Amino acid sequence: MTPRTMIRSALRALASTTAACTMMGLFALPTQAQNAFSPAFVVNDSVVTHYEIEQRARLLVVMSAPGDPLELAREQLVEDRLKLQAARQTGIAPSEEGVNAGLENFAKRVNMKPADMLKALAAEGISEEALRDFIISQIAWGGVVQSRFGANAEVSEEEIDRAIAQSSGQGGVRVLLSEIIIPVTPQTRAQVDSLAAQISELKSFSEFESAARIYSASGTKDQGGHVDWMNVTNLPAPLRPVVTALRKGEVSPPLQLPNAVALFQLRGIAETGRSAPRYSAVDYAKFYVPGGRTADALAEAAKVRASVDKCDDLYGVGFGLPAERLFRETQKPNEIPRDVAIELAKLDDNEISTNLTTADGQNLIVLMLCGRTAEIGSEELSREDVAQSLRNLRLESYANSYLSQLRAQARITEK
Repeated sequence: MTPRTMIRSALRALASTTAACTMMGLFALPTQAQNAFSPAFVVNDSVVTHYEIEQRARLLVVMSAPGDPLELAREQLVEDRLKLQAARQTGIAPSEEGVNAGLENFAKRVNMKPADMLKALAAEGISEEALRDFIISQIAWGGVVQSRFGANAEVSEEEIDRAIAQSSGQGGVRVLLSEIIIPVTPQTRAQVDSLAAQISELKSFSEFESAARIYSASGTKDQGGHVDWMNVTNLPAPLRPVVTALRKGEVSPPLQLPNAVALFQLRGIAETGRSAPRYSAVDYAKFYVPGGRTADALAEAAKVRASVDKCDDLYGVGFGLPAERLFRETQKPNEIPRDVAIELAKLDDNEISTNLTTADGQNLIVLMLCGRTAEIGSEELSREDVAQSLRNLRLESYANSYLSQLRAQARITEK
């Protein structure tokens, strides 16, 4: 593995992103070179320069971050300024030793010395300062969140017991949920995060139903977001602790999906009297219908739904069409994109969903569950892992809500 490949792998791990993206060459700065350090915008009293935007965009490309790198860079740098301002107000300042330790730990992930790692970054046109600024923001914000909300994120032994039992399928637990799926782009990220934070505070079933009808892009919006009963083990593994930590009427923290934010409200929970299986693989098919959620596309999807009884029938539907219109995949549950996994959780074998579109909204996805393979001899869940997952989810909810509040109160001036 070359230094360039290793550094890209490490940066992807640091950013926790999975979408594929390739280096697009040098970014053209929006101003002349001599003006690269001139202000692009001001967040309260803190200046962000064109050079910082260009450097962050390069970093995001290497991280394989989805979306327009320059737009996402601007969005992240606004948030970074707000996070650092909150850290100063809280009296939190990452030490030089702490930042250097962060760089060293990061370099160890790819068996590189820090100096070699920085040389690999420089080969991508990324300065050491750009990476240090990225890490400083993360460290500072982590300190703010822990300082302000850490005491509120503790979980009880009963909550851990409940999460373990329900996540592992013990007792055959089923849940009744409502959902809100809100599309998001880099341009709407701040508004959607603020809206999602407000929805996550709702306690009333009627209020959540009303919000679903207004804001949700899911096919369940006309039913107030109502989803039928499902086994907890059908849900994506990262979502199980979220759902099992909820009390009836509570709403989950905002959950990030590809190009969307999801929220779930628990309407009911019941035991079936027998254990539900966990799954090692899921077989599913996607048939793409051009037109997104237009009337013509929905009509074609309805015809497809009426003409197939099992996944193999889709090959007949796709006969003579471009190969990219039909995909069938068998994946481990943790490999399935989260938005697809959530839709599959609602389905039984050979059932169809038409709730999803592609990221650009140009194609409607006819999603069909072909079958699930039960897992044998699954490992026990660690109590500490479950407890940490519950704590992290609560902290994430508090952090998102607080950042949305800071964004709403900020003065952001374009230059």
